[in-house]
Amino acid sequence: MIRLLVKLAWMLLGWLELILLTALLYPLSFLPAKPHPRPWYVHLFRLWCQAWVHALGVDLRLHQRNRGPLPEQYILVANHPSAFEDIGIPALFPVRSLAKIEVRDWWVVGRISAAAGTLYVDRESPESRKAALDLLVDTLQAGDNLALYPEGGVKGKHLHDNFRYGAFEVSLRTGIPILPVYLHYEAGDDFFWGPQSLIEKILDIMSTRNNRANYYVYDAFQPADYADTAEYAKAAHARFLEWEERHQG
Repeated sequence: MIRLLVKLAWMLLGWLELILLTALLYPLSFLPAKPHPRPWYVHLFRLWCQAWVHALGVDLRLHQRNRGPLPEQYILVANHPSAFEDIGIPALFPVRSLAKIEVRDWWVVGRISAAAGTLYVDRESPESRKAALDLLVDTLQAGDNLALYPEGGVKGKHLHDNFRYGAFEVSLRTGIPILPVYLHYEAGDDFFWGPQSLIEKILDIMSTRNNRANYYVYDAFQPADYADTAEYAKAAHARFLEWEERHQG
């Protein structure tokens, strides 16, 4: 009983923190737009993501399995078992994420994420996907890091059959390495967002009996090691399958 009360008090403190940061970030999101997000707003946004982690009561752990140092600039590529990583990744890494265009219209969250530099793509539009590739290249050339999910959407506990080529094409075009991060939620069914509403999914995560989220960082993939996007994507997918067997086997 005492442990439960302590957990509830800790999560209540997280919700208070989240409400205060939201009350600050939302009106600031109406400031006139600039070509690049304001660094101070991005810093507050990352604190806001960390407040979400706190409020949901998730035990988010970063495991550095990389043998070499992280590259100075990178394209972070991860599997997509849940929607939680939309806050979990920026809580841990200084990245600009690519999200489906519908997120931009989400109440409050859409405005805050857009002001923090989130990029958007209409997954069903070839023209939008092509424009997004050029925007990703421009973002990297401006010196930012990116976070992409090459499965093309939330796929659950197990990897999709293949990776889409976008992240790997951008890496080859820019020469920026890919930083692979394998994501594993020990209570995968509780974190997977299927037909539930947002409120239902928040309650699922808050009430899970296993709140551990493990993010494993491995050594970067160098684009010079691959002849084309197909080979690059296939090799990355094979490594993620190895990590899936290791961490879920």
